[in-house]
Amino acid sequence: MNVEQCGIILNVSRFDACVSFYRTLFGLRELFSKVDGDFRLTCLEFGSAYLMIETGGVASAEEKSVAQSPTILRFNVADIHEAFEEVRAQDGNARLIENDWGIIVRCTDPDGNPISIRESAGFMPS
Repeated sequence: MNVEQCGIILNVSRFDACVSFYRTLFGLRELFSKVDGDFRLTCLEFGSAYLMIETGGVASAEEKSVAQSPTILRFNVADIHEAFEEVRAQDGNARLIENDWGIIVRCTDPDGNPISIRESAGFMPS
């Protein structure tokens, strides 16, 4: 199989808020949008892949459990403390978590989907 591109489809309930969240906080560039009746999608550049946000999901007021959302979007950044400050401006419930393997920022999008942000340094084993 010759895979030419890959992506993630994220079904959300709070469509406009989620698109804005990913575009604003992470600076993901919009590739295209489509509307077909009540169905909407926006495709965002996600590194060399894409993040396609589509309607049809179920929102949660709190972070979704693994049973509700078995996938966590991960963003690697150059400076975890700078990222934490930026995330806290968007999500006051964001938290900095120290693990033996590194520090992450844990937050949620407007639908309650979990997001993990990690410092790039030390991510790949030497």
